[in-house]
Amino acid sequence: MRTLKPISLILLLALAIVAFIPLSADAQKATSASTAKRPFEPLEELHFEAEFSRALLRRLDVADLTFRANRTPTSDQTDESGYALTFKAEITSKGFLARLFNIDFREVVESIVEPLTFTVQKTTIRDEQGKRVRETQSTFDRSKGQMTWTLRDPNNPQSEPRQAITDFSGAQLQDVLSAIYFIRTQKLEVGKSFDIFIGDGGRVYTIPVTVLEKKRMKTVLGHVDALRVNCELFGPERLIDDEKGEFSLWLTADARHIPVGGRIKTDYGTFDIKLKRLVTSPPARK
Repeated sequence: MRTLKPISLILLLALAIVAFIPLSADAQKATSASTAKRPFEPLEELHFEAEFSRALLRRLDVADLTFRANRTPTSDQTDESGYALTFKAEITSKGFLARLFNIDFREVVESIVEPLTFTVQKTTIRDEQGKRVRETQSTFDRSKGQMTWTLRDPNNPQSEPRQAITDFSGAQLQDVLSAIYFIRTQKLEVGKSFDIFIGDGGRVYTIPVTVLEKKRMKTVLGHVDALRVNCELFGPERLIDDEKGEFSLWLTADARHIPVGGRIKTDYGTFDIKLKRLVTSPPARK
């Protein structure tokens, strides 16, 4: 069984890294407290399909991706909103990878976010690659400026978990999943470049991002105006520091900023991700 950490991570980031769109630390602080209605509340599901191309291999199905956003009631009396935002992403291999290379992986990520400040509070990740399973948990204490990351092997409960504690100050951190939804509440403009700060794996990363262009695209939502965003995910001091690659993502140019497609070019080949289905909660009865 071959370890597929780079590929599974790339597929996850293909959508999640939309988070790295133009927002500086100051911009995040200025806008995060907005209580305006968000396009993904109270419930939204996004269903994607990932395809792989390399040389003569063209557009082979490799994975399904599902993103879900919903409200979770909380009994915390100090929580003014009365609920937390729960975001969940699931990525499952299929088709070409599973049949030809006997590659089987599943990744589930869940983020708990305080809605008024849009600050991530907790992230859990379950990574399954064949029989190999890893579970990680990150907690974010903004009052102390600390992120605690813990890695466990559920197949070997007697082993000591790995742990890292990282200090952060000045920057409002997101994780790779909560940042998707955070960015969808922001104003995006072609030509702007910013940094965003992501807490992941016990480290804090600074990711430069540029919004490159706007064009009309045919999507599952119909013909829409979309923005293309480039994110510097690969290279030294980046989220993927041991691979070469390029990443771009397309978001609708309206207030919803729905991710409708993405492309990642790597040494493995090219991964294309397309939105296949959008599910929203029914409108409230009057």
